[in-house]
Amino acid sequence: MPISVLVADDQTIIRTGLRIMLNAQPGIEVVGEAADGREAVRLARELRPDVCLFDIRMPVTDGLEATRLVAGPDVADPLAVVVITTFDLDEYVYGALRAGARGFLLKDTGPDLLAQAVRSASDGEALIAPSVTVRLLQAFADLPAGRPAAQPISAVTAREEQVLLAVARGLTNTEIADALHISLSTVKTHLASLMAKLGARNRVEIAMWAYETRRILPGT
Repeated sequence: MPISVLVADDQTIIRTGLRIMLNAQPGIEVVGEAADGREAVRLARELRPDVCLFDIRMPVTDGLEATRLVAGPDVADPLAVVVITTFDLDEYVYGALRAGARGFLLKDTGPDLLAQAVRSASDGEALIAPSVTVRLLQAFADLPAGRPAAQPISAVTAREEQVLLAVARGLTNTEIADALHISLSTVKTHLASLMAKLGARNRVEIAMWAYETRRILPGT
């Protein structure tokens, strides 16, 4: 079955372009389109697509709120959301990931990276536009230290720590397996354990915890 995608953007020409690019990719199919955030949330709940592609700036309900409503911490069965925008402002990136997004892309992204982000989100992984990755790391590193980071419910093992840092650096499961010389299933086992210990629902939240606890800093 192809990966089903819901596209939400208030500009018809942008929606059309995204639909054409995605439908041209093997194994990906756009199953719905929305022109505002409220309609995006309604269609997401009705269609249950594999991936939602949301613009940040939309009328009625913006993309961050739409993301929170279908993928946020209070959603029992969250959907995979990739946020796409013209603006690479730090607060947008941080806000999107906090709202539950699994990816963040700019609208000048080419079809290959767009398809890669959709496939990554469908697989439970995350992809952030390379042009904003360094600034994203800086934004996390510069967060005020007044709010203590959540503590794991049990100690993180040495191997889990290695996987944690690899996830925070943006490595895929396959790349982590190769780097640590372990099997793909073992990587997934460690990720599941980390999510349970940290109260994280996906690898993005695992990475965010690594940044918040200063386990990884810009340039490392």
